[in-house]
Amino acid sequence: MDPHRAFRAEATTLLEDVFRRLGHEGGLPAFEVPPDPAMGDLGCPCFPLARPLRRAPSEIAREAAAAVDASGTTWVREVRAVGPYVNLFLDRNRLAAHVLRDPDAALTAAPKPGRVLLEHTSANPNGPLHVGRARNPILGDTLARLHRAAGHDTHVQYYMDNLGRQVALLYWGARNIPEDDLPPAGRDKPDHVLVRYYQAANERMKEDPVVAEEVRALVARLEAADPDLLADVRRVYEACFAGMRESLERLGCAYDSTKDESDLVASGAVEETLHRLQGTPRAAQEEDGAWYLDLSDVLKGQKDRFYVTRKDGTSVYATRDVAYHVWKAGQVGDDGRLVDVLGEDHRLQALQVRTALEALGERVPTVVFYAFVALPEGKMSTRVGRVVFLDELMDEAVARADEEVRRRRADLPESRALSIAEAVGIAAVRFNIVRIQPEKPIEFRWEEALDFEGDSAPYLMYAHARAASLLRKAAEEGLVPRFDAGHIGDGEARLAATVARFLPEAEEAVERLAPHRFAVFALELASAFNEYYRDHPVLQCEDEALRGVRLLVVQAAREALRRAHEALGLPVLDEM
Repeated sequence: MDPHRAFRAEATTLLEDVFRRLGHEGGLPAFEVPPDPAMGDLGCPCFPLARPLRRAPSEIAREAAAAVDASGTTWVREVRAVGPYVNLFLDRNRLAAHVLRDPDAALTAAPKPGRVLLEHTSANPNGPLHVGRARNPILGDTLARLHRAAGHDTHVQYYMDNLGRQVALLYWGARNIPEDDLPPAGRDKPDHVLVRYYQAANERMKEDPVVAEEVRALVARLEAADPDLLADVRRVYEACFAGMRESLERLGCAYDSTKDESDLVASGAVEETLHRLQGTPRAAQEEDGAWYLDLSDVLKGQKDRFYVTRKDGTSVYATRDVAYHVWKAGQVGDDGRLVDVLGEDHRLQALQVRTALEALGERVPTVVFYAFVALPEGKMSTRVGRVVFLDELMDEAVARADEEVRRRRADLPESRALSIAEAVGIAAVRFNIVRIQPEKPIEFRWEEALDFEGDSAPYLMYAHARAASLLRKAAEEGLVPRFDAGHIGDGEARLAATVARFLPEAEEAVERLAPHRFAVFALELASAFNEYYRDHPVLQCEDEALRGVRLLVVQAAREALRRAHEALGLPVLDEM
Protein backbone atom coordinates (compact mmCIF):
# COMPACT_ATOMS: atom_id res chain seq x y z
CA MET A 1 0.00 0.00 0.00
CA ASP A 2 1.34 3.40 -1.04
CA PRO A 3 0.24 6.09 1.47
CA HIS A 4 0.92 8.91 -0.99
CA ARG A 5 -1.27 7.28 -3.64
CA ALA A 6 -4.00 6.65 -1.05
CA PHE A 7 -3.73 10.26 0.17
CA ARG A 8 -4.05 11.59 -3.39
CA ALA A 9 -7.08 9.34 -4.02
CA GLU A 10 -8.79 10.60 -0.85
CA ALA A 11 -7.98 14.22 -1.76
CA THR A 12 -9.46 13.69 -5.23
CA THR A 13 -12.69 12.23 -3.85
CA LEU A 14 -13.09 15.03 -1.29
CA LEU A 15 -12.54 17.89 -3.73
CA GLU A 16 -14.56 16.40 -6.57
CA ASP A 17 -17.53 16.20 -4.19
CA VAL A 18 -17.05 19.76 -2.87
CA PHE A 19 -16.58 21.37 -6.29
CA ARG A 20 -19.65 19.52 -7.56
CA ARG A 21 -21.68 21.02 -4.70
CA LEU A 22 -20.29 24.43 -5.62
CA GLY A 23 -21.65 23.99 -9.14
CA HIS A 24 -18.63 22.71 -11.08
CA GLU A 25 -19.39 19.72 -13.31
CA GLY A 26 -16.01 19.35 -15.05
CA GLY A 27 -12.84 17.56 -14.07
CA LEU A 28 -10.65 18.39 -11.12
CA PRO A 29 -7.69 20.73 -11.81
CA ALA A 30 -4.34 18.95 -11.67
CA PHE A 31 -2.76 18.83 -8.23
CA GLU A 32 0.47 20.69 -7.53
CA VAL A 33 3.02 20.23 -4.75
CA PRO A 34 3.30 23.38 -2.58
CA PRO A 35 6.79 24.93 -2.55
CA ASP A 36 6.94 24.74 1.27
CA PRO A 37 5.81 21.62 3.20
CA ALA A 38 4.40 23.97 5.88
CA MET A 39 1.79 24.99 3.29
CA GLY A 40 0.58 21.41 2.76
CA ASP A 41 1.40 18.28 0.80
CA LEU A 42 -0.96 18.73 -2.18
CA GLY A 43 -2.46 21.89 -3.63
CA CYS A 44 -5.43 22.19 -5.96
CA PRO A 45 -5.36 25.44 -8.00
CA CYS A 46 -8.72 27.15 -8.38
CA PHE A 47 -7.79 29.35 -11.37
CA PRO A 48 -9.46 27.00 -13.92
CA LEU A 49 -12.72 27.19 -11.93
CA ALA A 50 -12.99 30.97 -11.87
CA ARG A 51 -14.81 31.31 -15.20
CA PRO A 52 -17.32 28.43 -14.86
CA LEU A 53 -18.13 29.35 -11.24
CA ARG A 54 -17.97 33.14 -11.88
CA ARG A 55 -16.00 33.79 -8.73
CA ALA A 56 -12.45 34.75 -7.84
CA PRO A 57 -10.06 31.81 -7.35
CA SER A 58 -9.30 32.84 -3.75
CA GLU A 59 -13.00 32.96 -2.91
CA ILE A 60 -13.55 29.51 -4.44
CA ALA A 61 -10.62 28.15 -2.43
CA ARG A 62 -12.01 29.53 0.84
CA GLU A 63 -15.50 28.13 0.19
CA ALA A 64 -14.18 24.73 -0.85
CA ALA A 65 -11.82 24.39 2.11
CA ALA A 66 -14.58 25.32 4.53
CA ALA A 67 -16.96 22.80 2.95
CA VAL A 68 -14.61 19.80 3.06
CA ASP A 69 -15.31 17.20 5.73
CA ALA A 70 -12.16 15.08 6.13
CA SER A 71 -13.31 13.33 9.31
CA GLY A 72 -13.90 10.01 7.55
CA THR A 73 -10.57 9.87 5.75
CA THR A 74 -7.46 7.90 6.68
CA TRP A 75 -4.66 10.05 5.31
CA VAL A 76 -6.03 13.61 4.97
CA ARG A 77 -5.35 15.43 8.24
CA GLU A 78 -6.32 19.00 7.33
CA VAL A 79 -7.65 21.09 4.44
CA ARG A 80 -6.77 24.76 4.22
CA ALA A 81 -7.21 27.62 1.74
CA VAL A 82 -3.90 29.25 0.85
CA GLY A 83 -4.57 32.10 -1.55
CA PRO A 84 -6.15 30.63 -4.73
CA TYR A 85 -5.26 27.05 -3.69
CA VAL A 86 -7.04 24.40 -1.66
CA ASN A 87 -4.16 22.74 0.16
CA LEU A 88 -4.38 19.33 1.80
CA PHE A 89 -2.16 18.06 4.59
CA LEU A 90 -1.10 14.43 4.91
CA ASP A 91 -1.33 12.86 8.35
CA ARG A 92 2.43 12.65 8.85
CA ASN A 93 2.27 10.82 12.16
CA ARG A 94 0.25 8.05 10.54
CA LEU A 95 2.65 8.09 7.59
CA ALA A 96 5.64 7.89 9.95
CA ALA A 97 4.12 4.92 11.74
CA HIS A 98 3.55 3.21 8.38
CA VAL A 99 7.19 3.74 7.38
CA LEU A 100 8.77 2.86 10.71
CA ARG A 101 6.80 -0.35 11.24
CA ASP A 102 8.54 -1.81 8.15
CA PRO A 103 11.01 0.54 6.40
CA ASP A 104 12.05 -2.12 3.90
CA ALA A 105 8.46 -2.64 2.73
CA ALA A 106 7.89 1.11 2.52
CA LEU A 107 10.89 1.44 0.20
CA THR A 108 10.24 -1.60 -2.01
CA ALA A 109 8.02 -1.28 -5.08
CA ALA A 110 5.56 -3.94 -6.11
CA PRO A 111 6.45 -5.55 -9.47
CA LYS A 112 4.98 -3.63 -12.42
CA PRO A 113 3.50 -5.38 -15.47
CA GLY A 114 5.35 -5.40 -18.76
CA ARG A 115 9.02 -5.31 -19.68
CA VAL A 116 11.21 -2.31 -20.38
CA LEU A 117 13.98 -2.56 -22.98
CA LEU A 118 16.28 0.40 -22.52
CA GLU A 119 19.05 1.10 -25.03
CA HIS A 120 21.76 3.60 -24.28
CA THR A 121 25.25 4.67 -25.35
CA SER A 122 25.65 2.30 -28.35
CA ALA A 123 28.74 4.28 -29.43
CA ASN A 124 30.74 3.06 -32.43
CA PRO A 125 33.33 0.52 -31.22
CA ASN A 126 36.27 2.39 -32.74
CA GLY A 127 37.89 4.19 -29.81
CA PRO A 128 37.54 5.42 -26.23
CA LEU A 129 34.37 7.18 -25.12
CA HIS A 130 34.80 10.94 -24.97
CA VAL A 131 33.50 13.45 -22.48
CA GLY A 132 31.02 15.05 -24.87
CA ARG A 133 28.89 11.89 -24.89
CA ALA A 134 29.53 10.89 -21.28
CA ARG A 135 25.97 11.97 -20.56
CA ASN A 136 24.53 9.06 -22.54
CA PRO A 137 25.72 6.14 -20.35
CA ILE A 138 25.11 8.12 -17.15
CA LEU A 139 21.54 9.04 -18.11
CA GLY A 140 20.81 5.59 -19.52
CA ASP A 141 22.19 3.68 -16.57
CA THR A 142 20.40 5.93 -14.07
CA LEU A 143 17.10 5.52 -15.90
CA ALA A 144 17.54 1.74 -15.84
CA ARG A 145 18.27 1.80 -12.11
CA LEU A 146 15.24 4.02 -11.46
CA HIS A 147 12.99 1.72 -13.49
CA ARG A 148 14.13 -1.20 -11.37
CA ALA A 149 13.68 0.75 -8.14
CA ALA A 150 10.12 1.51 -9.25
CA GLY A 151 9.39 -2.19 -9.82
CA HIS A 152 9.87 -2.52 -13.58
CA ASP A 153 11.43 -5.59 -15.19
CA THR A 154 14.18 -3.76 -17.09
CA HIS A 155 16.63 -5.05 -19.70
CA VAL A 156 19.53 -2.82 -20.77
CA GLN A 157 20.98 -3.27 -24.24
CA TYR A 158 23.95 -1.97 -26.23
CA TYR A 159 23.36 -1.81 -30.00
CA MET A 160 26.62 -2.64 -31.77
CA ASP A 161 27.09 -0.75 -35.04
CA ASN A 162 29.45 -3.30 -36.61
CA LEU A 163 28.64 -2.65 -40.28
CA GLY A 164 29.50 1.00 -40.83
CA ARG A 165 32.47 2.95 -42.10
CA GLN A 166 33.86 3.51 -38.60
CA VAL A 167 34.39 -0.21 -38.04
CA ALA A 168 35.70 -0.65 -41.59
CA LEU A 169 38.26 2.11 -41.01
CA LEU A 170 39.35 0.60 -37.70
CA TYR A 171 39.77 -2.80 -39.34
CA TRP A 172 41.63 -1.44 -42.37
CA GLY A 173 43.99 0.52 -40.14
CA ALA A 174 44.70 -2.42 -37.84
CA ARG A 175 45.48 -4.63 -40.84
CA ASN A 176 47.49 -2.19 -42.95
CA ILE A 177 49.26 0.39 -40.76
CA PRO A 178 52.44 -0.63 -38.94
CA GLU A 179 52.62 0.12 -35.23
CA ASP A 180 55.84 2.07 -35.82
CA ASP A 181 53.94 4.61 -37.97
CA LEU A 182 51.68 5.56 -35.07
CA PRO A 183 52.16 7.85 -32.06
CA PRO A 184 52.31 6.22 -28.61
CA ALA A 185 48.97 5.21 -27.11
CA GLY A 186 47.60 7.50 -24.42
CA ARG A 187 47.33 4.52 -22.06
CA ASP A 188 47.75 0.76 -22.13
CA LYS A 189 44.11 -0.02 -22.78
CA PRO A 190 42.78 -1.64 -25.98
CA ASP A 191 40.44 1.19 -27.00
CA HIS A 192 43.24 3.76 -26.59
CA VAL A 193 45.66 1.51 -28.48
CA LEU A 194 43.26 0.83 -31.37
CA VAL A 195 41.87 4.34 -31.86
CA ARG A 196 45.26 5.36 -33.29
CA TYR A 197 44.70 2.95 -36.22
CA TYR A 198 41.26 4.42 -36.81
CA GLN A 199 42.51 7.99 -36.83
CA ALA A 200 45.47 7.20 -39.09
CA ALA A 201 43.26 5.23 -41.50
CA ASN A 202 40.83 8.15 -41.67
CA GLU A 203 43.66 10.50 -42.69
CA ARG A 204 44.98 8.08 -45.31
CA MET A 205 41.51 7.61 -46.79
CA LYS A 206 41.26 11.38 -47.29
CA GLU A 207 44.63 11.53 -49.03
CA ASP A 208 44.70 8.28 -51.00
CA PRO A 209 41.86 7.29 -53.40
CA VAL A 210 43.07 3.69 -53.35
CA VAL A 211 42.59 3.50 -49.58
CA ALA A 212 39.18 5.16 -49.89
CA GLU A 213 38.12 2.55 -52.44
CA GLU A 214 39.37 -0.31 -50.25
CA VAL A 215 37.39 1.03 -47.30
CA ARG A 216 34.26 1.41 -49.46
CA ALA A 217 34.64 -2.21 -50.57
CA LEU A 218 34.92 -3.32 -46.94
CA VAL A 219 31.76 -1.39 -46.04
CA ALA A 220 29.87 -3.04 -48.91
CA ARG A 221 30.92 -6.51 -47.75
CA LEU A 222 30.06 -5.68 -44.14
CA GLU A 223 26.61 -4.36 -45.04
CA ALA A 224 26.00 -7.61 -46.89
CA ALA A 225 26.96 -9.43 -43.65
CA ASP A 226 29.81 -11.34 -45.30
CA PRO A 227 30.35 -14.04 -42.63
CA ASP A 228 34.09 -14.49 -43.19
CA LEU A 229 34.82 -10.77 -43.09
CA LEU A 230 32.54 -10.25 -40.08
CA ALA A 231 34.37 -12.94 -38.12
CA ASP A 232 37.70 -11.25 -38.84
CA VAL A 233 36.43 -7.73 -38.16
CA ARG A 234 34.76 -8.84 -34.93
CA ARG A 235 38.13 -9.69 -33.38
CA VAL A 236 39.23 -6.08 -33.84
CA TYR A 237 36.12 -4.16 -32.78
CA GLU A 238 35.38 -6.48 -29.85
CA ALA A 239 38.88 -5.82 -28.51
CA CYS A 240 38.17 -2.10 -28.76
CA PHE A 241 34.75 -2.52 -27.14
CA ALA A 242 36.34 -4.44 -24.25
CA GLY A 243 38.31 -1.29 -23.44
CA MET A 244 35.22 0.89 -23.77
CA ARG A 245 33.28 -1.46 -21.52
CA GLU A 246 36.03 -1.28 -18.90
CA SER A 247 35.49 2.50 -18.77
CA LEU A 248 31.72 2.06 -18.56
CA GLU A 249 32.07 -0.43 -15.72
CA ARG A 250 34.32 1.97 -13.83
CA LEU A 251 31.57 4.55 -14.27
CA GLY A 252 29.09 2.06 -12.80
CA CYS A 253 27.25 1.23 -16.04
CA ALA A 254 26.27 -2.34 -16.89
CA TYR A 255 24.48 -4.01 -19.81
CA ASP A 256 22.36 -7.12 -19.90
CA SER A 257 23.12 -7.82 -23.57
CA THR A 258 24.53 -6.47 -26.82
CA LYS A 259 22.81 -6.71 -30.19
CA ASP A 260 24.91 -6.70 -33.36
CA GLU A 261 23.60 -4.74 -36.33
CA SER A 262 24.86 -7.55 -38.55
CA ASP A 263 22.41 -10.00 -36.91
CA LEU A 264 19.51 -8.04 -38.38
CA VAL A 265 20.95 -8.34 -41.90
CA ALA A 266 21.94 -11.99 -41.61
CA SER A 267 18.55 -13.00 -40.17
CA GLY A 268 16.63 -11.32 -42.99
CA ALA A 269 14.98 -8.84 -40.62
CA VAL A 270 16.27 -5.84 -42.59
CA GLU A 271 15.09 -7.27 -45.92
CA GLU A 272 11.66 -8.01 -44.46
CA THR A 273 11.39 -4.50 -42.97
CA LEU A 274 12.37 -2.93 -46.30
CA HIS A 275 9.72 -4.97 -48.09
CA ARG A 276 7.09 -3.83 -45.61
CA LEU A 277 8.18 -0.18 -45.86
CA GLN A 278 7.98 -0.29 -49.66
CA GLY A 279 4.35 -1.35 -49.30
CA THR A 280 3.32 1.63 -47.17
CA PRO A 281 1.54 4.72 -48.61
CA ARG A 282 4.60 6.84 -47.76
CA ALA A 283 6.93 4.82 -50.00
CA ALA A 284 8.14 6.01 -53.40
CA GLN A 285 11.09 5.27 -55.71
CA GLU A 286 13.50 7.60 -57.42
CA GLU A 287 14.34 7.17 -61.11
CA ASP A 288 17.79 5.90 -60.13
CA GLY A 289 16.20 3.10 -58.07
CA ALA A 290 16.55 4.50 -54.53
CA TRP A 291 13.52 4.04 -52.26
CA TYR A 292 12.37 6.69 -49.82
CA LEU A 293 9.50 7.54 -47.50
CA ASP A 294 7.71 10.83 -48.12
CA LEU A 295 7.78 12.81 -44.86
CA SER A 296 6.62 16.12 -46.33
CA ASP A 297 3.67 16.21 -43.91
CA VAL A 298 6.09 15.76 -41.00
CA LEU A 299 9.17 17.64 -42.15
CA LYS A 300 8.96 20.87 -44.11
CA GLY A 301 12.02 21.51 -46.23
CA GLN A 302 14.82 19.79 -48.09
CA LYS A 303 15.06 16.72 -45.87
CA ASP A 304 11.46 15.56 -46.20
CA ARG A 305 12.53 12.38 -48.00
CA PHE A 306 13.72 9.59 -45.76
CA TYR A 307 15.82 7.31 -47.98
CA VAL A 308 15.58 3.68 -46.93
CA THR A 309 17.78 2.26 -49.72
CA ARG A 310 20.53 3.49 -51.98
CA LYS A 311 20.08 3.38 -55.74
CA ASP A 312 21.61 -0.12 -55.81
CA GLY A 313 18.93 -1.33 -53.39
CA THR A 314 21.19 -1.71 -50.34
CA SER A 315 19.88 -0.54 -46.99
CA VAL A 316 21.16 2.48 -45.09
CA TYR A 317 21.91 2.68 -41.37
CA ALA A 318 18.60 4.31 -40.44
CA THR A 319 16.67 1.52 -42.21
CA ARG A 320 18.52 -1.06 -40.17
CA ASP A 321 17.63 1.02 -37.12
CA VAL A 322 13.95 0.65 -38.04
CA ALA A 323 14.40 -3.13 -38.30
CA TYR A 324 16.15 -3.11 -34.92
CA HIS A 325 13.19 -1.37 -33.29
CA VAL A 326 10.75 -3.82 -34.86
CA TRP A 327 12.88 -6.61 -33.37
CA LYS A 328 13.03 -4.87 -29.98
CA ALA A 329 9.24 -4.53 -29.84
CA GLY A 330 9.01 -8.30 -30.18
CA GLN A 331 11.22 -8.72 -27.13
CA VAL A 332 8.99 -6.78 -24.71
CA GLY A 333 5.49 -7.93 -25.67
CA ASP A 334 2.28 -5.94 -25.99
CA ASP A 335 2.52 -4.26 -22.58
CA GLY A 336 6.24 -3.49 -22.77
CA ARG A 337 8.09 -0.23 -23.25
CA LEU A 338 11.03 0.82 -25.43
CA VAL A 339 13.30 3.62 -24.21
CA ASP A 340 16.20 5.09 -26.21
CA VAL A 341 18.78 7.61 -24.96
CA LEU A 342 20.12 9.72 -27.84
CA GLY A 343 22.20 12.83 -28.35
CA GLU A 344 20.49 15.96 -29.58
CA ASP A 345 22.20 15.50 -32.97
CA HIS A 346 20.02 12.41 -33.57
CA ARG A 347 16.67 14.22 -33.48
CA LEU A 348 16.11 14.07 -37.24
CA GLN A 349 16.98 10.40 -37.53
CA ALA A 350 14.82 9.58 -34.48
CA LEU A 351 11.87 11.35 -36.12
CA GLN A 352 12.47 9.46 -39.38
CA VAL A 353 12.61 6.13 -37.56
CA ARG A 354 9.52 6.98 -35.54
CA THR A 355 7.53 7.91 -38.65
CA ALA A 356 8.64 4.73 -40.41
CA LEU A 357 7.57 2.61 -37.43
CA GLU A 358 4.20 4.37 -37.32
CA ALA A 359 3.75 3.65 -41.03
CA LEU A 360 4.35 -0.03 -40.27
CA GLY A 361 1.96 0.03 -37.33
CA GLU A 362 4.80 -0.89 -34.97
CA ARG A 363 5.55 0.26 -31.44
CA VAL A 364 7.54 3.49 -31.27
CA PRO A 365 10.23 4.11 -28.66
CA THR A 366 10.18 6.86 -26.08
CA VAL A 367 13.34 8.86 -26.68
CA VAL A 368 15.31 10.84 -24.11
CA PHE A 369 17.45 13.44 -25.88
CA TYR A 370 20.42 15.02 -24.16
CA ALA A 371 22.66 18.01 -24.81
CA PHE A 372 26.39 17.42 -24.88
CA VAL A 373 28.81 18.10 -22.06
CA ALA A 374 30.70 21.28 -22.94
CA LEU A 375 34.41 21.70 -22.29
CA PRO A 376 36.79 24.56 -23.17
CA GLU A 377 38.41 22.34 -25.83
CA GLY A 378 35.37 22.89 -28.03
CA LYS A 379 33.70 20.36 -30.28
CA MET A 380 35.38 16.97 -30.12
CA SER A 381 36.09 14.51 -32.92
CA THR A 382 37.48 10.99 -32.61
CA ARG A 383 38.58 11.07 -36.27
CA VAL A 384 41.10 13.87 -35.89
CA GLY A 385 42.10 13.35 -32.27
CA ARG A 386 40.60 16.56 -30.80
CA VAL A 387 39.09 14.81 -27.85
CA VAL A 388 39.03 14.58 -24.08
CA PHE A 389 38.35 10.99 -23.16
CA LEU A 390 36.02 9.82 -20.40
CA ASP A 391 38.95 7.94 -18.86
CA GLU A 392 40.80 11.25 -18.45
CA LEU A 393 37.79 12.89 -16.81
CA MET A 394 37.43 10.03 -14.33
CA ASP A 395 41.15 10.08 -13.54
CA GLU A 396 41.04 13.82 -12.91
CA ALA A 397 37.95 13.47 -10.70
CA VAL A 398 39.59 10.77 -8.59
CA ALA A 399 42.84 12.75 -8.28
CA ARG A 400 40.96 15.84 -7.09
CA ALA A 401 38.86 13.76 -4.71
CA ASP A 402 42.04 12.19 -3.35
CA GLU A 403 43.41 15.64 -2.47
CA GLU A 404 40.20 16.51 -0.65
CA VAL A 405 40.00 13.17 1.21
CA ARG A 406 43.60 13.43 2.43
CA ARG A 407 43.06 17.01 3.53
CA ARG A 408 40.03 16.03 5.59
CA ARG A 409 41.17 12.55 6.76
CA ALA A 410 44.95 12.48 7.18
CA ASP A 411 44.46 9.54 9.56
CA LEU A 412 43.28 7.13 6.87
CA PRO A 413 45.55 4.32 5.63
CA GLU A 414 46.76 4.74 2.03
CA SER A 415 44.58 1.97 0.59
CA ARG A 416 41.44 3.23 2.33
CA ALA A 417 42.03 6.83 1.23
CA LEU A 418 42.45 5.71 -2.39
CA SER A 419 39.30 3.59 -2.20
CA ILE A 420 37.24 6.51 -0.87
CA ALA A 421 38.75 8.88 -3.47
CA GLU A 422 37.84 6.50 -6.30
CA ALA A 423 34.24 6.26 -5.05
CA VAL A 424 33.86 10.00 -4.47
CA GLY A 425 35.46 10.95 -7.80
CA ILE A 426 33.28 8.62 -9.89
CA ALA A 427 30.17 9.65 -7.94
CA ALA A 428 31.02 13.32 -8.52
CA VAL A 429 31.16 12.79 -12.30
CA ARG A 430 27.86 10.89 -12.38
CA PHE A 431 25.88 13.14 -10.08
CA ASN A 432 27.08 16.43 -11.53
CA ILE A 433 25.83 15.26 -14.92
CA VAL A 434 22.58 13.53 -13.93
CA ARG A 435 21.32 16.35 -11.70
CA ILE A 436 20.85 18.61 -14.73
CA GLN A 437 17.79 18.23 -16.98
CA PRO A 438 18.95 16.19 -20.01
CA GLU A 439 18.01 18.82 -22.60
CA LYS A 440 20.05 21.53 -20.89
CA PRO A 441 23.72 21.97 -21.85
CA ILE A 442 26.35 21.20 -19.21
CA GLU A 443 29.71 22.78 -18.59
CA PHE A 444 31.47 20.46 -16.19
CA ARG A 445 32.81 22.42 -13.18
CA TRP A 446 35.02 20.76 -10.59
CA GLU A 447 34.14 23.18 -7.81
CA GLU A 448 30.49 22.09 -8.09
CA ALA A 449 31.11 18.39 -8.62
CA LEU A 450 33.38 17.97 -5.58
CA ASP A 451 31.73 20.41 -3.19
CA PHE A 452 31.25 18.54 0.11
CA GLU A 453 28.72 21.12 1.32
CA GLY A 454 26.64 21.89 -1.78
CA ASP A 455 24.31 20.05 -4.14
CA SER A 456 26.82 17.33 -4.92
CA ALA A 457 27.60 13.63 -4.68
CA PRO A 458 29.99 14.11 -1.73
CA TYR A 459 27.18 15.81 0.22
CA LEU A 460 24.90 12.81 -0.41
CA MET A 461 27.61 10.30 0.38
CA TYR A 462 28.54 12.06 3.61
CA ALA A 463 24.91 11.96 4.81
CA HIS A 464 24.81 8.18 4.31
CA ALA A 465 28.20 7.70 5.97
CA ARG A 466 27.06 9.80 8.94
CA ALA A 467 23.90 7.70 9.37
CA ALA A 468 25.90 4.47 9.05
CA SER A 469 28.42 5.68 11.63
CA LEU A 470 25.67 6.57 14.10
CA LEU A 471 24.04 3.15 13.74
CA ARG A 472 27.42 1.43 14.03
CA LYS A 473 28.13 3.22 17.32
CA ALA A 474 24.65 2.34 18.59
CA ALA A 475 25.25 -1.33 17.86
CA GLU A 476 28.60 -1.18 19.68
CA GLU A 477 26.78 0.21 22.73
CA GLY A 478 24.05 -2.42 22.53
CA LEU A 479 21.35 0.11 21.59
CA VAL A 480 18.54 -1.28 19.43
CA PRO A 481 16.01 0.52 17.18
CA ARG A 482 12.45 -0.04 18.42
CA PHE A 483 9.03 0.96 17.12
CA ASP A 484 6.77 2.89 19.48
CA ALA A 485 3.98 4.91 17.84
CA GLY A 486 3.50 6.94 21.03
CA HIS A 487 7.01 8.41 20.78
CA ILE A 488 6.89 9.62 17.17
CA GLY A 489 7.39 13.36 17.45
CA ASP A 490 7.29 16.11 14.83
CA GLY A 491 10.96 15.64 13.92
CA GLU A 492 10.59 11.90 13.40
CA ALA A 493 7.38 12.44 11.42
CA ARG A 494 9.09 14.99 9.11
CA LEU A 495 12.06 12.75 8.37
CA ALA A 496 9.88 9.64 7.92
CA ALA A 497 7.63 11.60 5.54
CA THR A 498 10.67 12.41 3.40
CA VAL A 499 11.74 8.75 3.46
CA ALA A 500 8.23 7.79 2.34
CA ARG A 501 8.65 9.92 -0.79
CA PHE A 502 11.33 7.56 -2.13
CA LEU A 503 8.99 5.37 -4.20
CA PRO A 504 6.67 8.15 -5.46
CA GLU A 505 9.72 10.18 -6.53
CA ALA A 506 11.30 7.19 -8.29
CA GLU A 507 8.03 6.40 -10.05
CA GLU A 508 7.58 10.01 -11.18
CA ALA A 509 11.15 10.17 -12.48
CA VAL A 510 10.45 7.01 -14.48
CA GLU A 511 7.09 8.24 -15.74
CA ARG A 512 8.58 11.54 -16.90
CA LEU A 513 11.93 9.98 -17.89
CA ALA A 514 13.49 12.74 -15.79
CA PRO A 515 16.29 11.34 -13.61
CA HIS A 516 17.29 14.86 -12.56
CA ARG A 517 14.07 15.06 -10.54
CA PHE A 518 15.13 12.09 -8.45
CA ALA A 519 18.58 13.63 -7.96
CA VAL A 520 16.85 16.68 -6.46
CA PHE A 521 14.86 14.42 -4.13
CA ALA A 522 18.03 12.62 -3.03
CA LEU A 523 19.52 15.95 -1.98
CA GLU A 524 16.32 16.78 -0.07
CA LEU A 525 16.53 13.42 1.68
CA ALA A 526 20.15 14.04 2.69
CA SER A 527 19.28 17.52 3.90
CA ALA A 528 16.30 16.20 5.91
CA PHE A 529 18.52 13.64 7.61
CA ASN A 530 21.26 16.17 8.35
CA GLU A 531 18.71 18.55 9.92
CA TYR A 532 17.29 15.73 12.05
CA TYR A 533 20.80 14.67 13.12
CA ARG A 534 21.60 18.27 14.10
CA ASP A 535 18.41 18.90 16.10
CA HIS A 536 17.66 15.52 17.71
CA PRO A 537 20.18 13.78 19.98
CA VAL A 538 20.06 10.03 19.37
CA LEU A 539 22.75 8.18 21.28
CA GLN A 540 22.61 10.77 24.07
CA CYS A 541 18.81 10.57 24.40
CA GLU A 542 18.03 9.40 27.95
CA ASP A 543 14.44 8.28 27.26
CA GLU A 544 14.90 4.65 26.20
CA ALA A 545 11.64 4.42 24.18
CA LEU A 546 12.29 7.72 22.39
CA ARG A 547 15.89 6.70 21.70
CA GLY A 548 14.65 3.46 20.13
CA VAL A 549 12.31 5.40 17.81
CA ARG A 550 15.06 7.86 16.89
CA LEU A 551 17.40 5.01 16.04
CA LEU A 552 14.63 3.49 13.93
CA VAL A 553 14.05 6.68 11.93
CA VAL A 554 17.82 7.01 11.39
CA GLN A 555 17.86 3.39 10.21
CA ALA A 556 15.01 4.11 7.78
CA ALA A 557 16.77 7.23 6.50
CA ARG A 558 20.05 5.35 6.07
CA GLU A 559 18.28 2.65 4.03
CA ALA A 560 16.51 5.26 1.88
CA LEU A 561 19.83 7.03 1.30
CA ARG A 562 21.48 3.73 0.36
CA ARG A 563 18.75 2.96 -2.15
CA ALA A 564 18.92 6.50 -3.51
CA HIS A 565 22.66 6.01 -4.07
CA GLU A 566 21.97 2.78 -5.93
CA ALA A 567 19.23 4.37 -8.03
CA LEU A 568 21.64 7.15 -9.05
CA GLY A 569 24.56 4.78 -9.57
CA LEU A 570 26.67 6.27 -6.77
CA PRO A 571 29.01 4.07 -4.73
CA VAL A 572 27.77 3.57 -1.17
CA LEU A 573 30.28 4.42 1.58
CA ASP A 574 29.89 3.71 5.29
CA GLU A 575 32.89 5.91 6.08
CA MET A 576 34.22 9.16 4.62
